[in-house]
Amino acid sequence: MKHVLFTLVFSLALVFQCQAQEISKHALGIRVGDDDGFGAEISYQLGLSDANRLELDLGIRNKKDSYDAFKLVGLYQWVMPLDRSFHWYVGAGAGVGNVSVDGAGSSTFALLAGGIGIEYNFKIPLLLSLDVRPEIGFNDEGYGSDFDFDLGLGIRYQF
Repeated sequence: MKHVLFTLVFSLALVFQCQAQEISKHALGIRVGDDDGFGAEISYQLGLSDANRLELDLGIRNKKDSYDAFKLVGLYQWVMPLDRSFHWYVGAGAGVGNVSVDGAGSSTFALLAGGIGIEYNFKIPLLLSLDVRPEIGFNDEGYGSDFDFDLGLGIRYQF
């Protein structure tokens, strides 16, 4: 009887240990960053498997007396555990956006993006992340026309 009880307790502990390392199925929050101008994004993550997810970010960027822009970026990410609650991730994707340059009208742009970052899963359903997202924009002028190096801080609710 002791062996059965020990095996049951050990199996439950192993299940909870494995569960703690999985990424959540859904996470919704904000990501704030600064590349050419301050910006905020609504961020959604969809867990595709235990180690892969899709991240979609819809955000705005602006630089006082220069431009206003919004963009939608989608990234496919690979997530690897460092510890039970600490992970690092890397990803690649693309996006589109629109920029309104003061005095010059507006234009649409496309971009390719990569990303690498670290995240911490709290015991409550909260995820805190810090990442770097290099972006190559394809636009004739202004914002979205060159290489940007976006550093972002994210906070998301997991469900």
